[in-house]
Parts: sequence; C-alpha cells; structure tokens
Amino acid sequence: MSRDRTIQIGAIVLMIAAFVSAGLLLPTILRKSDQHGLRYTDVTVDGAPPFVALGTAIGAFRGLIVDYLWIKVNLMKEQGLYYEVMADADLITKLQPRFAPVWSFHGHNMAYNISVATNTPEERWEWVNAGIRLLRDEGLRINPQDLILHKDLAFWHAHKLDGVSDDAHLYYKLEFARIWHSLLGEPPAEEDLRIEWIKSIADAPATLQQAELETPGVIELVERLRGDFSTLHENAEPFDLDRRFLGTMSWWQAINEESYVAKELGAAEELRARNDRLFLLLDTLWNDPAYADAWETLLRYVRRKVLIDEFNMDPQRMYEYTRDLGPIDWRHPQAHALYWSRKGTQEAEQRMSNPDEIYNLINNDRLQIQALQGLARNGRIHFDPFEQSIPGRFPEPRFIETIDGMFEDLYTKYFDARGAGGETFIIFIKNFLSSSIRELYRQGEIERAQELMDRLDALFGRGGFPPNNQYAMPLDIFVSNETRGEYDRQPHLAISDVAASLRYGFRVGVGQNRPQVYKEAVKFAGTVTDYYRNHKFIDYSTKLGSDRMKDILGELDQSAEIAFLQMMIDPTMPMEERITIWAQVDELEPQIRLRTYDKLESELGRQLSLHPLGRAISMEEAFPEPPGLESFRQQMALKRAREAEAAKEARPADVERR
Repeated sequence: MSRDRTIQIGAIVLMIAAFVSAGLLLPTILRKSDQHGLRYTDVTVDGAPPFVALGTAIGAFRGLIVDYLWIKVNLMKEQGLYYEVMADADLITKLQPRFAPVWSFHGHNMAYNISVATNTPEERWEWVNAGIRLLRDEGLRINPQDLILHKDLAFWHAHKLDGVSDDAHLYYKLEFARIWHSLLGEPPAEEDLRIEWIKSIADAPATLQQAELETPGVIELVERLRGDFSTLHENAEPFDLDRRFLGTMSWWQAINEESYVAKELGAAEELRARNDRLFLLLDTLWNDPAYADAWETLLRYVRRKVLIDEFNMDPQRMYEYTRDLGPIDWRHPQAHALYWSRKGTQEAEQRMSNPDEIYNLINNDRLQIQALQGLARNGRIHFDPFEQSIPGRFPEPRFIETIDGMFEDLYTKYFDARGAGGETFIIFIKNFLSSSIRELYRQGEIERAQELMDRLDALFGRGGFPPNNQYAMPLDIFVSNETRGEYDRQPHLAISDVAASLRYGFRVGVGQNRPQVYKEAVKFAGTVTDYYRNHKFIDYSTKLGSDRMKDILGELDQSAEIAFLQMMIDPTMPMEERITIWAQVDELEPQIRLRTYDKLESELGRQLSLHPLGRAISMEEAFPEPPGLESFRQQMALKRAREAEAAKEARPADVERR
C-alpha cells in the first residue's frame, strides 16, 4: 500500500472518530447550554407567524427576523400601540432570549405603558406585577449577569412601587406587603434576631429528604397535609409545597397569632363555630405536639424553595445583605430595589471590559444607596394582613451608619471615573445627612444630630476644599433652614418629622414629666397635618378617585397613636423608660393605651421575656391592662364589623384565601 493511501485511510479513520466523539458529546453540550441559557432557540415558537417559523427552521435568518421585529416594536411604541407590541416583544424573547434589551422593553411596556391605561388599582397592579415578574423570573434567569436588567428591576421597585407618581401607589404598597408577609411572615424587631431569622431560611434544607434528616417527622407531616387537603374539595388544585401553601399558612397564623384586626373581629371563633374545614384541619395539625419541630423545619424549607423557584431570589444573599447592611424588612419595595441593584453590581462588575460601561455601574450603585435612604426614612413596617389600609411605615435610623459608610466607599470607588463620577454621590450624602439631622433633632437626639452636623462640616464645610462656613451655625438654626420648603418638594418627609417630634414628646414630655414638651409636639403635628389637608396643590384627587397624599394625611391624623406604638415596640428603646411612659401616658394622651394595648401586647411581652427585667417583673406588672379595656374592645369590634361589611359589599373579593 502506497504511503499516500495510508495517509488517506488514517485521515478517514481519524475523521470518523472525531465525528463519533462529537456526536457523543453533543447531547451533553446542548443540555448544558439549554440549562444555562447559552444558545438561541432553534425550534419553532408556538403560534408564531409562518415567516418566523420558516426563518427559525433555516436558522441563519433568525437574526434578521429579530432585527425586523425589534424595529417594528419600537415603531409601534412610538405610535402608542402598547398592547400590539406585546406579541412581537414576546416573540423576540423566545427567539433570542439572551438579547437583554427586549426583556427590559417588554417589562417596562407592561409595568408603565399598559398599566396606566387601565381603570382600576387592581388592573394596574396586575400589569405592574406582570412586568416585574417577567424581568425577575424569566429575563434574569436567562441573563443572570446583565447589569441593565438588574438596574431596571431595582428602579421599578423604587419608583413604581415605593414612589408616589402613580395614582395607584397606595394599592401597590398594600399588595406588595401582603405578598411578602404571606411568604416570609413577621420578622423579629431586634436586629440580631432578624439576622438569625433570615439565616435560618438561607440554611434551610434544600430537599424534603434533607429536611427529614434534620427533623424526623417532616415527611409524615407533608403526607398528612397532602391527604387532608385532598379531602377538602373534590375539584381543588393538587396540594403542593408552594406559594399557595405559604399563603394558606399565613392566613391561619394571622388569625391565630398575628392579626389585631382578626382578633377584634373574633375571626378564629367564627371559623370554629361554622366548622370551617381548612381552619380546623390546620388547627389540628399545628397543635399536634408530635409535629412541633417538623412544622418549623417544613416552613423554612418551603420558604427557601419558593424564594428560589418562584421569585428567583437567593436566600443566602438576602441573609448577607441583612447581616452587612441593617435590619431589612422584605415587605418594603426598597428592600428589593436594594437587593437587585446590589446583586447587579456584584454580578456584573468583574466582567466589565468597556470603560464606558462604568456609567451604568454608577447609576446602578446610585439606586443601591437611594434604596438604603428609603429604608432609613420609612423602612420599619407594621402590617396586619387583615387591615385594608397601607402598611405602617416608620423611620429606621439603624441604616444611617450604613449609608454614611457606603458613601465613602462609592466616592472612593468612582473618584477617577471620567466626568467626576465620585462627585455624583456628594449631593446625595449632603441631602441625606441633612434630613437625618432634622429627624434626630426633632426626636430629641441632639447629641447624635450634632455629630452628623459636625461630619457634614468636616466633609463639605470648614473641613472641605475650599473651606467654607456653610455648616458653621447653631443646630436649631440649621434645622429651621433645612425644613423651609422641604414639605413641598418632598411631602413624605413630613411623616418622619412628625413621628420624630412626637417620639420626643413621649420620651421627655411624658417620661420626664414635662407636659409642655408633649403639647408642643402635638401642636407641631397638628400644624403639619392642617398644611397638607388645606394644600390643594399637593393633595389632589387622582383619576382613580383617591387622594394622592392620602397615606400622608392618614398617618398624620393618627400620628400620636402611630408614634406611641412605634416607640413602645422599638427594641432600641430602654425597657425601663417604656415602663415609665406606659404608667404615665394617660395623663397627657387619654385612651392611647386602650387604642394600642392589643396591638403591642404580644411583641412587648416577647421583648420583656428576653430582657433581664423579665426575670423580676411580669408583663401584667410592667404593662398592666388599661381600665375599661374589655368595653373598648367591644366598641371596636362593632366598628370593625361594620367596616368589614361595608368593604365586603364594595369589593367582595378583597382578601383571597390561598
């Protein structure tokens, strides 16, 4: 055999071996690429027009088809054809799922353009939530390191849900809190306990088998639940450990353990009296001592599973952010703006090769520090799932130190960026520290307020370059100057100012027997409330028939009660001081103990049990029931029943049992 023939045969054998090896490797490669979203689709999209099906089958024309559709949807958007855009935008996401801009385009179209064209808050919420879900649950699964998708998702939470520009913003806040309360429940108030709480979810078992190994009895409990649920309704959806299950458990726990409104209405007694099968089933299983430990492990397992599978959120990352940044309450939209912006920076920063992309990173980090500012202003949530009003939102000053430290990090990080990148954070920190000084001053934290003012002076005043006397003035004059005009520009600052002033009134006016201080605080609250009630340029009716600033007026009308409730369950407040205020408050604010006792009894009792004083004094001795409590409860129960009946007639499907 000639040498050439030998080479030819050897080449053929090698080629065949290469083809066979490639064929053996191809299924694994395709499976991995599909799993991680590393290739475009090569299959026909269901319901697509014929030219799309043909182009997809050919393969090479897929890019041209996507270009055509992208031009088409942009032209339709310019013409205001928002509904018509939906089908083509959806096609693009299916044809080229790693084309990130179309996910933002598609989600923004739903959350902003289509939502505002609807006529009820419920319809608007469905579209806004659909846009968020599209980006969070689909777009970011396929493009997990895309910075712009993270930035857009963070902005929608901060602007659309937590802002006030949308006429339905009150409804968004209520529904968002309802979803996340049903998912995670009520978080502990103490910062260290909150960290342990979210860590327990992050460390939960990843499978039922692991849950059974950790706590024997979990699988038996699940089988009991599956069997009992299947007998409730013949045509009911199959039982599963999903978000619906957590919603059902949240409903039961709210009635039995958490909801002040449910307690007033006697909801538990009513459900038992009419033999509600679901409620009685959960009663039996929850109170069975054989499952006490299994319940705790099962709920942690399901919460972790739902966070990952249904919300595309990493519980470990949620724990780390809570540990590193402060007591995040995940029922607040700004908590999610913080999560997605911070995650976007962490995922994308190391992959950036284009110097111009630094500006996207700067904008994303702005959202991160602005979200922390929102949490500092009103990040402490009080939510009753049976209350048909927006969640109570109180200042959370524990984020002030976090923001101050983050400013220095971001300023240094972007100091050399073209266009004075680091300078963009200076205006933010000036405004934030100024508002924090005002709030601390109002609540009597004079020393802490002066410390922040000294820091401003050191950074941007006499310690700045060039040195100036911008902050060289008495603290009270600075606060007066900062307040002037702010309520017009930033109406929601009024709530924090009033809450801070009343808190000072309770601590000094009541706790230290200086009644004039409390009267001045009440007078200030009344002045601010009247200002908003009579200022028609701020509070006006929306097209949905509600007042845009209703949440401000509602909170200011009940400001004394809200401030008192916030203060009494604040774990940073000395227990001895709270006991003194409780004993003396009726002299200056009659009935406030009657209005708040049932709302704070459980949490206050829990905190007292963990406090050294709890070993020497009981809840009844430290915070005795106010006289006439039972009569007051009856009056409130009648009032709540009338309100519930009116709400039911107006909107019978307000609260959906999951």
